[in-house]
Amino acid sequence: MAGYTPMMAQYKEIKSKHPDEILFFRLGDFYEMFFEDAQLASRELEITLTGRDAGLPERIPMCGVPYHASEGYITKLINKGYKVAICEQTGDVKAKGLVKREVIKIITPGTVLSETVLSDANNNYIALLYEDDGKTTLAGADISTGECFYGIYDSDTRRQELFDQLYRLMPPEIILVEALSFNNELKEFCNLRLNHCSFSFMKEVSLDDEELLNVHFDHNEQPHSTYARKGTAALLRYLHDTVKTDLTHLNRLAYLDSTENLIMDTYTLRNLEITRNLRDGGKKDTLLGVLDFTRTAMGSRLLKKWLEYPLLNIGQINARQAAISELIDTFSMRNQLMEALKEVYDFERLLTRIEVGTANARDLVSLRLSLASLPKIKESLKDAKSDLLCKAFENIELYDDVVNLLNHAIVDTPGISLRDGGIIKEGYHKELDELRVIARDSRQMLQDMEQHEKDTTGIKSLKIGYNKVFGYYIEVTHSNAAAVPEYYIRKQTLANAERYITPDLKEFETKILGAQEKIVSLEYQLFVEIREQIKKLIYRIQKTARQVAKVDSLYSLSEAASRYNYICPKMNTNGEIIIKDGRHPLVERILERELFVPNDTELNHHESEIMVITGPNMAGKSTYMRQVALLTLMAQVGSFIPAREASIAPVDRIFTRIGASDDLVSGQSTFMVEMNEVAQILKYATKKSLIVLDEIGRGTSTFDGMSIARAVIEYVRDKIGAKTLFATHYHELTDLENYSERIKNYCVAVKERGSEVVFLRRIIQGGADKSYGIHVAKLAGLPKVVTERAKKILADLEAEPTKQIKHMDTKVVKEKAISANEGMSSLFANPLNEQILALDVMSMTPLEAINKLYQLQQEAKKEAGKI
Repeated sequence: MAGYTPMMAQYKEIKSKHPDEILFFRLGDFYEMFFEDAQLASRELEITLTGRDAGLPERIPMCGVPYHASEGYITKLINKGYKVAICEQTGDVKAKGLVKREVIKIITPGTVLSETVLSDANNNYIALLYEDDGKTTLAGADISTGECFYGIYDSDTRRQELFDQLYRLMPPEIILVEALSFNNELKEFCNLRLNHCSFSFMKEVSLDDEELLNVHFDHNEQPHSTYARKGTAALLRYLHDTVKTDLTHLNRLAYLDSTENLIMDTYTLRNLEITRNLRDGGKKDTLLGVLDFTRTAMGSRLLKKWLEYPLLNIGQINARQAAISELIDTFSMRNQLMEALKEVYDFERLLTRIEVGTANARDLVSLRLSLASLPKIKESLKDAKSDLLCKAFENIELYDDVVNLLNHAIVDTPGISLRDGGIIKEGYHKELDELRVIARDSRQMLQDMEQHEKDTTGIKSLKIGYNKVFGYYIEVTHSNAAAVPEYYIRKQTLANAERYITPDLKEFETKILGAQEKIVSLEYQLFVEIREQIKKLIYRIQKTARQVAKVDSLYSLSEAASRYNYICPKMNTNGEIIIKDGRHPLVERILERELFVPNDTELNHHESEIMVITGPNMAGKSTYMRQVALLTLMAQVGSFIPAREASIAPVDRIFTRIGASDDLVSGQSTFMVEMNEVAQILKYATKKSLIVLDEIGRGTSTFDGMSIARAVIEYVRDKIGAKTLFATHYHELTDLENYSERIKNYCVAVKERGSEVVFLRRIIQGGADKSYGIHVAKLAGLPKVVTERAKKILADLEAEPTKQIKHMDTKVVKEKAISANEGMSSLFANPLNEQILALDVMSMTPLEAINKLYQLQQEAKKEAGKI
């Protein structure tokens, strides 16, 4: 390129092929970045931006990071959603002229293999979306574990089903093949629900790429439809072009068949806090957090998947229950498994690093320890009777030959770098042992040579030293120069001494330095040979790893059941959900000094299809409804559940509309979000579904809200017929029980002692006759004078029920106004009152409402003299 130095012209040519990646360009011991890459990297990595002469009149921007410390910098960029292309010196660095360089791999958020980026408990999926003829293919993989799958979305609900699937997968990178018809909706969803998800693009799908399907997968596993084949092949092409290895560990292709699993949409997954909490998206205070006693990273990832994809098939559910029951009843088996599993490392990901050539000696030690634990796991299962544990016993292979090889070859505590030596044990390779003897004995040999020269020359101060410029040398002070033999060859003159070499010393240097270089080179060569031997077994070891993960997940569920006094629910086919003394699995774990109050549930398609639940806020309605949904889900996972007794029919979907949504980013009002969620439920629910609806219609006026709530119940009753839990503060809806035998009223039991009220948190049959809102306000900490005033207003309203509150403003408030010395003059002060009445609450976004509330609070504080 005109004007540039040869090296910079080389950089520009390579960079032109990687416009979307930050190019880490190897120069000696540094990765350097130039031009826009340098400006971006210096800002994101907070490193110094400098300049470099590139043949142009002005210096170009440049920054760099040390080669040996590059992983931390790359990790930081990947976590921010950037892609990094690693350009290495692939030619002879000692040869004259320009060193050959080429990109050896591209690291993206979805293809990263670094342990510092990957989470043990979570998969790192990459997803590709391809649209053709109104059908959308989702192809996905986790190259760190070897998983690969695809799904086809071609129904009327395909967009929502796809978004729900993406929410389960949480991919950090999505590849779009050409333009999608719903690009804008997809990006809005990702911005709201998928944190730090980056997009990559492919212009087209080549039919030649379909040959990759034959390379990786058995013919029976491959998609039959053309568009699904294209999408899956496109993902494989992207992975090959990025990771730049053969990726033979991607050898199984699974089809995402939604008909085999209980389906939960994004709202339900979030509302029930199954694997991610609403607070920060973490595992704490989630169902996964309660049930996860896994001992391995593989088991933890599988358990998470089981919770996100519960089963529909009763036979499969019963098989898991049988295994869990056996582990609970056989304490010795469970205890032996616990001890054996804790010695297992994440060898799914270890195998991947071996496959792509990034595994170091420590990884092989971890693999050895993991494989050495397999006999203990197999021994623990030898007396198993349940089908799943018996199959695990049969399918867990032992790899004594690999364990012996690694035990004999790799030192127990190797260093991280493969280029520094010290990784191969003594006794493994004869030539390496001989070189080590030379290197180890070199110090003694050097001392013997030095003593020999002292005795020969009579120069007692003579010494042999070493530096990188001259190598080994003999140093003699000027005062002893006359005693220097003729065969000494002068190499350097110092202020007080002369330095010499001899033929014997040069021969010694060649032998010693050559031995060190040969040791490092030979150790690396031997390590690569060992790694290649293990690569041949990857497919078999992967199958064993999956069995270990399954055993670990079953162990985890059995441990949770044993510790928390769970019971095995019976699965039925008559559509009933009957739970005796059910407990909320999360809430009962959070309560420390308070006993959880259990509750019964009876749902069926006869006399109790819809439960209309009334009662005061804070009394436990939402907790109860979440409890029923979670226990149903747990039962379909195969888990035991917190209850005294249960018989549960599998449901095809669980829908929830619980609590306030956090859709501030979308700019929609809470009421609009609520109606969107209800619309989704009414559109997709079936007779076999479980619906949980909490306080529908409370975001609008009383009569509008009540009308919507009643219409929703009637629609579910007449058009859908799903088992439904419907909590409401509209007591008027309790009369629906009179018009349908399938609707039953329930309420939260309350105990009154004079003016005191105690919520018993028991769900009983019947409708609530009071809301106890003023009592809840008192519990919330409102001043006594406010709650007493509220009681007076309520009494007047109940005495004159036909009058509207606005009439009360002109009559009751004037007649029963609170005096200023009671501290309430500012509560009903005209300026604030007028501002509040003027607000159009239903048209405000949550963010606008919060800002307005803060402004009103500040004015109230000024009036109260607190500012």
